[in-house]
Amino acid sequence: MTTKQILYIVGFVVASMGFFSCENNRSYAELLNDERQSCNAFLCNFRLADVPADSVFEVGENAPFYKLDPDGNVYMQVLKAGDRKNNKARTSQTIYFRYTRYNLNYWYNNDHAWTSSGGNADDMSAATTSFQYNDFSRQSSVEWGAGIQMPLHYLGIDCEVNLIVKSQYGRSDEISYVIPFFYHLRYFPSKV
Repeated sequence: MTTKQILYIVGFVVASMGFFSCENNRSYAELLNDERQSCNAFLCNFRLADVPADSVFEVGENAPFYKLDPDGNVYMQVLKAGDRKNNKARTSQTIYFRYTRYNLNYWYNNDHAWTSSGGNADDMSAATTSFQYNDFSRQSSVEWGAGIQMPLHYLGIDCEVNLIVKSQYGRSDEISYVIPFFYHLRYFPSKV
């Protein structure tokens, strides 16, 4: 066999593998549709509301999920509002948080069964997590995405929320997976 023939065969095999693998993968549009369906199925169990003009939120497990952005990528249920008047986040302030998160696509596709997708809420020996509030020039803020910072636009640092975060507003290393997450979050200010 000549080098030209070997290259032709290798090229054909690589092209064939690419064709067949593309056939089995879902398009980005299909993944976005799955994400939308998962979120809608979850949120249909709750009341939905826009952010109140006076920023006075209903609080508790029966509170509505508030739509935090115009496109519906982030929804927040306030469990504890915190003290916004005396404990408001400042730009670039380090904010620590404890969280548990759940994959909503898994929940939707598995008869609404929950499986934790990680977090540090229940394990105080787990590494701390933080971001610099509203400062996306910092890696820690970019890493966690804009979604988990959004409650602090409206609530005190000592708040506790449930949050739906679609992939575009989620962790930067997970955006391409197009997985929405349900978060349970508690925020804490830095001591400095």
